[in-house]
Parts: sequence; C-alpha cells; structure tokens
Amino acid sequence: MTDTPARLLSLLSLLQTPREWPGSELAERLHVSPRTIRRDVDRLRALGYPVEATMGAVGGYRLVAGTAMPPLLLDDEEAVAIAVGLRAAAGHAVVGIEEASVRALGKLLQVLPNRLRHRVGALNTATVPLLTGDGPTVDPEELTVLANAVTNRERLRFAYRAGDGAETRRLVEPDRLVSAGRRWYLVGYDLHRDDWRLFRVDRLSEPFPTGARFTPRPLPAEDAAAFVAGKLRRQSPTYTLEATVQASAAEVERRIGGYGDSTVEPVDERTCRLRSRADSLEWLAMRLLMLGCEFEVHRPTELHAHLRDLADRAGRAANSGSRGGTD
Repeated sequence: MTDTPARLLSLLSLLQTPREWPGSELAERLHVSPRTIRRDVDRLRALGYPVEATMGAVGGYRLVAGTAMPPLLLDDEEAVAIAVGLRAAAGHAVVGIEEASVRALGKLLQVLPNRLRHRVGALNTATVPLLTGDGPTVDPEELTVLANAVTNRERLRFAYRAGDGAETRRLVEPDRLVSAGRRWYLVGYDLHRDDWRLFRVDRLSEPFPTGARFTPRPLPAEDAAAFVAGKLRRQSPTYTLEATVQASAAEVERRIGGYGDSTVEPVDERTCRLRSRADSLEWLAMRLLMLGCEFEVHRPTELHAHLRDLADRAGRAANSGSRGGTD
C-alpha cells in the first residue's frame, strides 16, 4: 500500500481493535515492511494517537488510553449500532446522558454515508420501543436539527403549538436544549416577540435552519437550566413534597438517582427526610411508592387524599383477584 494517508487510516483502524498487534502481522496485512510500520506508528504518535510498543523478538503495538480521545474509525455495522443507540437515548431522555446523546447523534449523522442513513432509518421504522408512559417523546431527528442550530449559532424557523392549542410560526435564535424531568425544552430568543422564550420540543415541528448566523445574546439567568427552572415554576402549579422515609439517606438517594429537584437529609441511620418538587400529585405519589419502604407525608396535604384513593383502588383490585372462582 503506497498511499501513505490511506495506509495510516488502515493502520489506525486495525489498532482500534482491542488487542496487541505484532509488527509482522501489521506489515503483512498492509503489504509493507516492518520498518514502514514503525515509521507509520511514529506518524500516528505525532498526530496525538497514543500507540504503545512492546519489546521482544517480535514486538507489538496497541492503542492505549490517552489524555484526549482521538477520532474513531467505525465500520458500517458499528456506525449503525451507535446511531440507533443514540437515537433511543436522545428520544426517551435517558437520565444523565440525554444532552450528550443529542450532540453525539448530530455529529454522527452529519458524516454518516447515505447508505448507512437508509439502514438506520429502516431500523427505526421497523422497531417500536416499549415506553414507560412517564412523558412525551420527541423525534430524535428533530432534536439533532435543533442541536446543530444551537451549535452553529444559526437562526431557526419552526411551527409551534401552544398549551391552548394555538399554532404559530416562530423565528428563533436558539441558545440551548435542556432536558428537564420528562420533557425536552428549547431556550431561544424569539425575534418576532423580541424576548426570550421557552419551547416544549414535543410541541415543536418542522424545524428549519435558515442559514443566517447570529451573535449570542446574554441570557437573563445564570444558565439555560436555571432559565428553564424559573419559567416552569411560574408557568405551572408546583407541589412541594416533604416526607419522612424509613430508610437510610444513602439508600433513598440511590433509589431516586437522577431527579435533580429532590434532596435527602439523614435523620438517623435508618430514617431520612425527603424533599422534592413536581408538577403533579401523581408524580409525587409514584416517586414515593417506588422507594419500596414505609414513609410519612408531611406536605402537601392534597397528597394524603391522592394516596388514600390509590390505596382504595389497589385494595379493590387485590380483593377482586381473591374472589376469582376455580374449575
């Protein structure tokens, strides 16, 4: 292989397989001499790839962890698998990785060949996820359009349906995408209304980047997450939960992991105080019941009636099963 750039890419692809490669095997695969392999390894190192060499009669090479992640070379199957996985994570807001999933998916789709785009599309068309029912889902393709507009500082047009059903067209300078609990939100400056606005992504459709770049404006909050939190507190009724839970603080924190609006304070080794916020009594009740231990609710008082109703329905369901006849 006389084309040095092509040979370096082939060598890098081989080294990204997690094993140690003898220099003689690399030379045989690439149809060059061991001396050329040594020179190519030096070139990769100069480009920032941490290639480690082992001593010995044969010698070997392997790619190790470095201070930064170099570009990855993926075969068709690997690229399709990653794209499908990222779409699932982005579309259903997997706690902790949702925003990173959108950014990574946007980068991958930008360079994915058309033949692989068709394969990813076919897989997503032919499969249906089993959803948890705890919130609306969004189209990952629309999320990637929004994410790219945010990254590129590009003005965005889209159709938007408000909470009362009114439909409008918007021209926005997008600032950030924020995943909050069960929903995605776009924070942006609405040029028609000359003000910052918060848009639920599941109510947004037909996003279209205009190609017009803009200079970022100062956000009227510490960051986009704080802006979303403040808007949501003002826009919707919020219930504040305070409960004593019969479990250690460490155990409760582990079980509610991922909910940034909850705090846990230890009372003693086996008891803790849980405080949380949510926009519905149903969500607070589910959060408590999913802890799997005894608890006492101090507030909100409306939650007591809701829990009694749940208990009555559960009791009736349990009794109806016990009355079933036998053949």
